[in-house]
Amino acid sequence: MNGRMIDMTIVGGGLAGGLVALAVHRAHPDLRIALFEAGENLGGNHRWSWFASDLDSDGEALLADVRRTEWDKGYEVCFPARTRTLTSRYRSLDSRDFDAALRRLLPQEAVRLRTRVTELATDGVTLANGEHVPARAVLDCRDGGPSHHLNGGWQVFMGRHLRTHQPHGLSRPIVMDARVDQYGAYRFVYTLPLGAHDLFVEDTYYADSPRLDRSALSRRIDEYCTAMGWDGEIVGGETGVLPVITGGDFAAYRRDLGAPGVVRIGARGGFVHPLTSYTLPFAVANALLVAREATLPGEQLSALFEARAGAHWRKTAFYRMLGRMLFDGAQPDQRYRVFEHFYRLPEPLIERFYAGRSTFADRARVLSGKPPISIPAAIRALLGKGSPLVHEGSQ
Repeated sequence: MNGRMIDMTIVGGGLAGGLVALAVHRAHPDLRIALFEAGENLGGNHRWSWFASDLDSDGEALLADVRRTEWDKGYEVCFPARTRTLTSRYRSLDSRDFDAALRRLLPQEAVRLRTRVTELATDGVTLANGEHVPARAVLDCRDGGPSHHLNGGWQVFMGRHLRTHQPHGLSRPIVMDARVDQYGAYRFVYTLPLGAHDLFVEDTYYADSPRLDRSALSRRIDEYCTAMGWDGEIVGGETGVLPVITGGDFAAYRRDLGAPGVVRIGARGGFVHPLTSYTLPFAVANALLVAREATLPGEQLSALFEARAGAHWRKTAFYRMLGRMLFDGAQPDQRYRVFEHFYRLPEPLIERFYAGRSTFADRARVLSGKPPISIPAAIRALLGKGSPLVHEGSQ
């Protein structure tokens, strides 16, 4: 940078940071923004999915110039006792397309890749090379990390992009296929048909441990594809370990993120769906809010999002309660019954659930009927604290 004051410095070029940069530049092309990313690309190596109903017209407009895959004929879920086709429209975005769009739509001088930020403060950031970049507002959009202040379990996954030798014949996504061996966790396979010969197949676990055994998951994807009759070439993939938050001291967690005055959003700021780990709807909404309030002083913008994070935590308490029952009330290889039970419900309720907008009536319906876990087990789970979300690493 040339030493001039930056209007808005964004640290972290993942989904949250990239969308903020895009929204602010669209709304205020005169503002000088800087987007710092430690990696080689914006967005990393990831895929984000959502339902079309998750976004309003402003959210759709924000993503209008970003290539994504769309399915308008619904999706499927499969469980041992229930298979269902739902009509909701589904969307998915690959990080490579996100990276390409941001490089095309943002000013070239705004993006700094392979640049690690070592210190964030109200008045600017310090880079690993010692350079200080002054800024009117500083946004921390980095990924979330482990914390003793939060409790829960883990969503562990491996995804594979498979290019099949023959047309695979799948016309709509399979969002959950739990007709598989559970291996001591809630396991399901998630499959997206990206083209006539292209599939994204992801093996996912709601597990007590963050351990990711790459060789085991790869072998299980092989077995699943063979059972489905899919054979082809591996052209890409991803792995990940995400927290499934079931409780904790959110105020203490936020205090540990650093000094006040820095705007903390994205997964690091707590803006996730605590049960599904979905982030895109929240990232879009936050990016649009930052763009509307982009001229505020940094400390005022920080206070706005501090209050917003607290409101989000309170609003999502129901999903954390369900998470406690899932992890602490159900036997690991029987956890699939919770989701099997859930998918008996009406589609609009399911859409609102994934968007984090469940009504009081929705919550009552989710808890009604024959429970998939025993009442005593559910009570013990709700009264317990759960396990700290401390990442033990992967192999």
